Order: sequence, then structure tokens, then C-alpha cells
Amino acid sequence: MLKTPIELYKLYRDRKTAEKIVRRIHDLAKSIGYKIKIMNFCGTHEYTITYYGIRSLMPENIELVAGPGCPVCIVPARYIDVCVDLALSGITVFTYGDMYRVPGSKLSLAEARSRGGKVKVVYGFLDVLKHRELKEAVFFGVGFETTQPTVASRIAENFVPNSLKILSAYRLTPPIMRYLLENNVVELHGVIAPGHVSTIIGSSSWEFLPEEFQIPTVVAGFEPIDVLLAILNIVEQIFSGKAYLYNEYSRVVKREGNILAKKYVEECFEVCDASWRGIGVVSRSGLSFRKKYEKYDAVVEYGLNLKGGVDVKPGCRCSDVILGKAKPTDCPFFMKTCTPRHPYGPCMVSSEGTCSIWARYGSLPRNSEAEESEDK
Repeated sequence: MLKTPIELYKLYRDRKTAEKIVRRIHDLAKSIGYKIKIMNFCGTHEYTITYYGIRSLMPENIELVAGPGCPVCIVPARYIDVCVDLALSGITVFTYGDMYRVPGSKLSLAEARSRGGKVKVVYGFLDVLKHRELKEAVFFGVGFETTQPTVASRIAENFVPNSLKILSAYRLTPPIMRYLLENNVVELHGVIAPGHVSTIIGSSSWEFLPEEFQIPTVVAGFEPIDVLLAILNIVEQIFSGKAYLYNEYSRVVKREGNILAKKYVEECFEVCDASWRGIGVVSRSGLSFRKKYEKYDAVVEYGLNLKGGVDVKPGCRCSDVILGKAKPTDCPFFMKTCTPRHPYGPCMVSSEGTCSIWARYGSLPRNSEAEESEDK
């Protein structure tokens, strides 16, 4: 008999089930003996791990580290800079709420708006299309594979007015994981692959991790039991000595992904080398407009220069946090001069930013001065 949504909700948050899984993880980890480092790619996974205290349930030899799964955090500062310039010049810039406060080299879009810049915050691209009266406007296209199909489908179906241009800061997730491993940026023993992204690109997109790098990989959902099952499966793979791809989120993710969504994206965009904030250029990790649709490209329309910019401010360790090389608490500014109310680095802004998640939901003691300023 099929379970109701409420029954499923309770199932994936069941305490007794969680306790059984945790006990099994401890038993296997003890048998393995050595240190196991598992990277959860997605910012929503990091939220689940931190909010529900999953790290505190792990044995001493299992470390859960956050990866580059915040699409806002990895947008180069120069992209923000050009949007600030456009807004201050009188061109309306549409942006997502979590991109609004991310620092550029000097200003965020929020600060540009406070100085008279034309900036509008939208929930999604469909909201932008409601503003057809604007003669000049730019949509700041930010995100991984989940946000790209909506834009691509509207362009391909000719629903986008010629007055609207798009700045593509779109990035692709499998290439950044390949970059981390090929460049030995961080030693990993397992990867929890992003569930939302995988609904679009399919679980098969992650097969290269176990096949080429012998790293156990699990595509996981976002409830506490989803994450615990992913960790357990990775530990079981390590214990067995055989790495493979497991789709724990099969209730949503299919091997082939969303074929129609992928078709629209391929129609409008082509894969290109792209810069990631604090990381540098990553091969074939971004999307640029195909020649057929260049009339929508803000770079072409306004002759934008996307080189340069200050990605990493002095002392900020956001780039190390994004790469899984450091924890937020390793940064000297965390919850001192850098707080959710007054972010110094990009990882402290978005709901998917690791520093923001740790600041809001972590169990570590907060700096008293920062805490007082946040509460005012």
C-alpha cells in the first residue's frame, strides 16, 4: 500500500531508524579503522547535516566535509562588478535573493541599489518575464543545472523579449568534482552527489567517480535518513573494497535524468571553460550562448569584460571552505567580522553557503560581540 506524503515525511525523519543506521555506521567504521573523509557536494545536504547534528553522530574516523555546492558562492566577483556597473548606469538588473548581498570586488548588488542602482530581486526567471515593459534589462543567470532549463526553454520557445539580456554565470557540477580529484585538491573516500542537480543530469553523470577514481558515490535525497543512508552505503562500499555508484534518491532521480530539460539547455548553450570564485578556470564547467541566441547575451550586447575582479579578500578562507580544505571555523573572520548580517566573504550569504549554514545552525559557540550585533 502506498504511503501518504505525511507518512513518508515521518519515515525519513524517524529517530529509531536513524539510530539503527548510525549504529551500523559505527560498527563498520570501527572495522575499517582509518580516517574516512566524505564530501557532500550540495549546500542543501550541508544544511541537513548541520541542522540535524549528523556530524555529532559520526564515529571519530568519519569526517563530513562540504564541497563547492553553493552556486552563489562560486560566482566570480567580476560578474557582480559588471552587474553593479549596469545597475548604476540605469539598466535594470534582475537577481536572485541569495545573490543580492554577495560581495563583489567593492560593492554587492544590495549596496548598488542603496546608491540608486536599478536592482530587482526575483524568485525565478518566470518572474522576470512579467516585466516586459522595461526597455533595457539584464537577468543575472546564476546556478547549477537545476536553474538552467527554465531559462533555456523560454528562450528556445521564443518567450523572451529582445529587450531582456542574460548574463550567464551558469556552472556545471561534474567538472568541478573532476577538477578536485585530478588536481589532488583534497583527499576523499566518498562523495554524496547532489540530488536536485541529478534530477536534471541523471545519476549516470556521476559514474566517472567510482569508475575513474574508485570513489564510492551516492546520489542522495535531503532528509536526515537520506543522508544517513548515503553515509552508510559509502562506508559499506569502503568496507567491501569495491566502489560503485548508488542512487539512494531513486524516488526522484532517474539514471538518464530529465531528457527534455537537457535538450533545451543543449539547444541554447554550449559548454565552455569557466572561472569559479577563488578557484580559477575549470575546464568545460560553464555555459555560454550558442551563436543562434547571441542576441540574448549581455556580454555581447554591452561588451562586458569578465576578466579581473577581487575574488578573495585578504584573510578570507571562503575558497578553502568551498574546496573542502577548511571548515568555516578555521577562518579568522567567522562570526567575528564576518556574520550573516554583515558578510565579508561569499560563503556567509546564501542559504546554501557553508559558512552561513554553520553560523545559523551550527552548535559551536558564537562570538559574543557578533551575536549581539546579529540580534540587534
